Amino acid sequence: MLIRVLTYNIHKAIGGVDRRYRLGRVAEVIGHYDPHIALLQEVDEGVPRSRGDAQFELLSRELGYAHGAYQKNVRLRRGAYGNAVLSRLPLEHAEDFDLTVRPKKRRRAQIVRLALSDAGHRRTLVVANLHLGLAGFERRIQLRRLLHDSPLSRVRRDTPCLVGGDFNDVWASIGARIMRPAGFESATGLVRTFPARAPLRPLDHVYFRGPCSADHAYAGRIALAREASDHLPLVAELRIDLE
Repeated sequence: MLIRVLTYNIHKAIGGVDRRYRLGRVAEVIGHYDPHIALLQEVDEGVPRSRGDAQFELLSRELGYAHGAYQKNVRLRRGAYGNAVLSRLPLEHAEDFDLTVRPKKRRRAQIVRLALSDAGHRRTLVVANLHLGLAGFERRIQLRRLLHDSPLSRVRRDTPCLVGGDFNDVWASIGARIMRPAGFESATGLVRTFPARAPLRPLDHVYFRGPCSADHAYAGRIALAREASDHLPLVAELRIDLE
């Protein structure tokens, strides 16, 4: 079964160049790539800078995603922002896992279980959506905590599993140092996604483990994607073995 996964730091739908709030641009970019699963970071809810919009709900409705989950990470004086999963695959379970490294900003991962079915075959897909910290030591602690202490650590090796999001991986070192020793391979390589206008850094990634393989990956480079956020969306197509 071929599925398309998109990970996208939407930057609260504030353009990376013009600094204008335009949620419609983000919706159009996601809709253009039409992923089965969208992993979003920096999603606002009830914040004045984004007109008090509940962005997760608006994007779900606009794009026709019947399944999903929202996670408030950082609470502001008015409103909050965090991570969101939009899915065309049935969502069986969603939970949050704390990745905060004090005294740094609060960070959490979303861990969801999705139902795959094709030609009479069924399988569970486990997906983690995250936005790691800015400091190198912080990112290492967060990933090790996710891989060894979270519900992800109890997922069987024969269950397909994806970890995606904004890794803030400035030096592109996380894959070799942490993910591969834990059995994960990169589905996206070193595709540059930041800054959107002229990408220099591969901050965003999708890793996989289990009975699946990477088919293709690319950064979304339509003109609107260069304006909608300070990150480009990263798209990965993977084949999941259901037998």
